[in-house]
Amino acid sequence: MTIQQLKYFIEIVNCRSINKASERLFVAQPSLSNALKVLENELGISLINRTKHGIFLTQNGREFLGYARQVIEQTSLLESRFLHKKAPRKILSISMQHYAFAINAFVSMVKKSDYDEYDYTLREARTFEIIEDVKYHRSEIGILFLSEFNRNVLEKTFRENDLTFHSLFETKPHIFTGASSPLAKKEYITLDDLKDYPRLSFEQGDYNSFYFSEELLSTEFSKMDIKVGDRATIFNLMIGLNGYTISTGIVNADLNGDNIIAVPLHVDAKIEVGYIANENIKLTDQAVQYIDELKNEVSQYVKLDLKF
Repeated sequence: MTIQQLKYFIEIVNCRSINKASERLFVAQPSLSNALKVLENELGISLINRTKHGIFLTQNGREFLGYARQVIEQTSLLESRFLHKKAPRKILSISMQHYAFAINAFVSMVKKSDYDEYDYTLREARTFEIIEDVKYHRSEIGILFLSEFNRNVLEKTFRENDLTFHSLFETKPHIFTGASSPLAKKEYITLDDLKDYPRLSFEQGDYNSFYFSEELLSTEFSKMDIKVGDRATIFNLMIGLNGYTISTGIVNADLNGDNIIAVPLHVDAKIEVGYIANENIKLTDQAVQYIDELKNEVSQYVKLDLKF
């Protein structure tokens, strides 16, 4: 087994295709396929299943991937520290639902870190992708929410994939809408108040189960539904169409401006926001620092008594 074989295997998994991996690695496809076959023969196990829809990891492949990523990351650190005689580059990957406070915490972490070199990845992703990212070690932590509706399904998914949920805070749901919307003038909102306004939500792709929805009460009927793929679009639709989405109530003026307003939603439900991590892998110092900034960021809103 060689470092090169591990790098090839990881790139194949990242691309979900041997052909695409060969293009990115500038390695002929037959050579890449042969390198993977030699690795599997040496290990005596199958790492991937090849189908017409792409490649998929076997159970052994999923376990092997975690160790392979750790080896490559440690190799990179060793090379940086001893081969190139410089301090190791800080590495951190985070996946999350579309939360402005999580981005603000990331900004604070970067400013306070003051490292000369780092390689950070911040992904705003679909719920299923967040779980997959942490499961396959593409991200150290994933930020998402639990509710009475989705808790049993998501916690079962976490257990099956050796993931642990760590709570950050619990809050009553709010709606986000444009500052000029009639909804923004209300002290609180009822479901009946929402019936004449477009409901905005983040689309979840092939995994569009209600349990993977990023918004609370996704099973409630709405005669006007618009699904979007990013925060900029959803904010524009809140302003332009008086649309709304259901979320935590934490609005960050530095990132969102003053055009978005949070109004309490009068329903018997709660949102618990937290992060998932792989229970078999120790978090890096950088991930721990980011979590500390997350807690600091949330505590500021708690002090403001925003219906928590």
